[in-house]
Amino acid sequence: DCFGAIVIGAVAGLLVVFGVWLLDYKLHIDDPVGAVAVHCLNGIWGTLAVGLFATNTAPGYGIANAAGEELVGLFYGGGFELLGLQLLGFASVALWTAVTITITFLAIKKIIGLRVSKEEEIEGLDKTEHGLASAYSGFVVSESGYATDAEIAPVTGTTPVEKAIPVINTKAPKAPSEGTKYTKITIVCNQSKFEALKSQMAQIGVTGMTVTQVMGCGVQKGKTEFYRGVPLNMNLLPKLQVDIVVSTVPPQSVVAAAKSALYTGHPGDGKIFLYDVEDVVRVRTGETGIAALTGPDEE
Repeated sequence: DCFGAIVIGAVAGLLVVFGVWLLDYKLHIDDPVGAVAVHCLNGIWGTLAVGLFATNTAPGYGIANAAGEELVGLFYGGGFELLGLQLLGFASVALWTAVTITITFLAIKKIIGLRVSKEEEIEGLDKTEHGLASAYSGFVVSESGYATDAEIAPVTGTTPVEKAIPVINTKAPKAPSEGTKYTKITIVCNQSKFEALKSQMAQIGVTGMTVTQVMGCGVQKGKTEFYRGVPLNMNLLPKLQVDIVVSTVPPQSVVAAAKSALYTGHPGDGKIFLYDVEDVVRVRTGETGIAALTGPDEE
C-alpha cells in the first residue's frame, strides 16, 4: 500500500532526527554516526508499523493467529491483535538484549576492561583499532577536538626522540633587521597533543601562536592501511600545524619544550621546522621588529 509506505517513511525520517537530538543533547550519549537513531529507534518503529499498516494484498503475505485467522494492521480493520503481537515481539527482544548484553559487558569489564585510554578516545578507535583515519575511509575527513588537559602522556614507544620528532632548519637569505634574530617555528603534531604543547609553550613564555588543521604524511606515506583488503599507497592523516615566531625566547627552548610535550616514542609524533625571519611588521600600527611581536595584540 503506497499510503502506508509513505507514512512509514515520513515517520522514520523524523524519528532519525529526533533520535540524534535526544541522544546528543538530552541523554549525552556518544553516538557519532547516529546508529541508535537509525537502527534501534527505526527498528522499533518498523516492528510496530507492521501492526498498523499490514495488509493481505502484499505478495507472500501470511500473518495469521493461532486460530489460523489472517491478521491485518490496525488501520486496515484488523484491530489491536497484530499490533499487540508486534509489541510483544519488541518487548521480548528488548528484554532479552538488555539482560544478555548487561551480563556480557559486566564480564568484559571485570576481565579486560571496557574503556580505552584518553589518547585513544581522542584519536578514535577507527584509527587505533583498525588503522583507518575514519570509518568512512576514502571520504574527506575533518577532525576537531583537542585534549581536555595538559598532561603529557608517558613514553610508550622505542623510537629515539630524534627520529620520532625530527627538527629541520631552513636558513633565510637575508639577516634580520636591527641586528635582532627572529625565528619562525612550525610544529606539525597530533591533535591530541595540542593542550600539552600549549601548556609547555606558556611555561617558557610563548604566548602567541597560529594553529591550523592540516592533512598530510611524511616520506613514509603515512601508516600502512588496508581498505577492503586493498593496501593504500598513501594515507593523509589529520594533523595540527602550529606556527610560532620568537625573538626573545630561544628557539631551542621552544624545540625542547615541544619535544617534551609531543614525544611518545612512536613514529608519527610530528616534525619541527625552524626558519630565519627577515623582519616582522604589525599591520595595524606599522610597528616592526620586537615591538611588533611583544606589543599589545589587536584582539
